[in-house]
Amino acid sequence: MTQTARIYGDSMYDLAAEENLTEQILEQMQQIRGIFKENPDYLRLLSEPSIPLSEREGLIEEAFGSQAERYLVSFLKLLCQKGVLDNYGGCCEQFRRRFHQDQGICEAIVTTAVPLTEAQAEKLREKLSGISGKRIEMITRTDPGVIAGIKVELDGTELDGTVEGRLSGLSRTLKGN
Repeated sequence: MTQTARIYGDSMYDLAAEENLTEQILEQMQQIRGIFKENPDYLRLLSEPSIPLSEREGLIEEAFGSQAERYLVSFLKLLCQKGVLDNYGGCCEQFRRRFHQDQGICEAIVTTAVPLTEAQAEKLREKLSGISGKRIEMITRTDPGVIAGIKVELDGTELDGTVEGRLSGLSRTLKGN
């Protein structure tokens, strides 16, 4: 994430927090980010300096003006004006980080060989919540390369409960002695 994305993302978060709109704007930011990911040509069009700024701002207004929070539409226009719209994804990430920090939410990325059942996911969420002391937002992934176990990345710390991870730890222990 760039410094520009951090600054703009923080500024947008501060405004949203002041107006008690953090949850609403976070959701809308993620939706718009999805639209930009699905339509990269649209993002390039909005960033094209050969197109007059007023036309690019008009495209933003037409696409999001009636659906998104006005502060967010103005934010998109500001990024367009400053020529940093390509930093929008990073702005979203910074906004989300601040939201999670303020709400006591911890993100856990869980990787297993097969999908977890809802009961298993809930039990894991409770366990991770106990470890972190925070509410857990879990992102689950499946990877057939994970052999018998589970990998969890929790607040930047990797917890490896796979057979491969245990064998690797055992190997390091034996080499150390």
